[in-house]
Amino acid sequence: MRISGFTFIRNAVQFDFPIIECVRSALDLVDEFIVVAGNSEDATDELLARLDSPKVKIIRTTWDTGTYNVAGSIYAQQTDVALRACTGDWCVYVQSDEVLHEDGLPAIRAACEKYLDDPEVEGFVLDYVHLYADYDHYIDAMHFGYPREIRVVRNRSDIHSWKDAQSFRVIPGFDGVSYWKKEGTRKLNCVKIDAKMFHYGWSRDPRCMGKKCSAHVKFYYPDCPDDLFESFFDYGNLNYMPRFEGSHPAVMRERIAGCPWRSLVRFDGPRPDMKKKFSPKYRVVNFIERYMLGGRTIGGFKNYKLLSR
Repeated sequence: MRISGFTFIRNAVQFDFPIIECVRSALDLVDEFIVVAGNSEDATDELLARLDSPKVKIIRTTWDTGTYNVAGSIYAQQTDVALRACTGDWCVYVQSDEVLHEDGLPAIRAACEKYLDDPEVEGFVLDYVHLYADYDHYIDAMHFGYPREIRVVRNRSDIHSWKDAQSFRVIPGFDGVSYWKKEGTRKLNCVKIDAKMFHYGWSRDPRCMGKKCSAHVKFYYPDCPDDLFESFFDYGNLNYMPRFEGSHPAVMRERIAGCPWRSLVRFDGPRPDMKKKFSPKYRVVNFIERYMLGGRTIGGFKNYKLLSR
């Protein structure tokens, strides 16, 4: 059995992506790790040079935002470039703002071995921890950040990244462009495994976060202003957010210890702008889901079918 890892990245430095930790978090699990590196405007290439493992394979690309111009579909296309370069039986997807916790690596490997010859199983679903602002707080709103998602898929030509690369679908006869197409596609049959993915997309330097948000939203609304978000991002009063008391992935220790922007977040004033946590409706819904349903969501979007295994 062979396992591949894959991701894509662009402008990792100016937008403060933990790309080094992202890749290193999976190296003990995979036989190869494919990094698709887009045409960056910063020192991303020099940063990637620090990935000196023989397992790492870097593919250079130029983002074709003219062809892939629908609501973040360029992310899905770049993900597919990486996925198609994988040679493993299973492919582990770690987005460039995500990091695998080492405690879950044995469970991922065991599941890959167990279901290798079971074609009905097309992927594995992992639990998520969504960090917020600094590295000491997290998002406990079930509908703000997805509680789990597909992050391991079988290496099969009809399995593709979908929409804006949050997830995957079976897309027979895919035309290579229509990543938001729903008709004729289907959800993957998956097994949930005991492994955690740490998402740091909302936990980065506020001096970079505003720029990242402005650049990101342009892939959804091209006509919006270039500086839609303030260059210094205000995370809000962190006293409103729960503290994260668990352990971060080991590969994040140096980054967290050397964090230069803890003094730039605030603990007074207005709360975070997060309607799916603080509105009366979602406060009730999140309470029921977390404390009465054991983490199961009421409604919401779930792009996979869980098998009873």
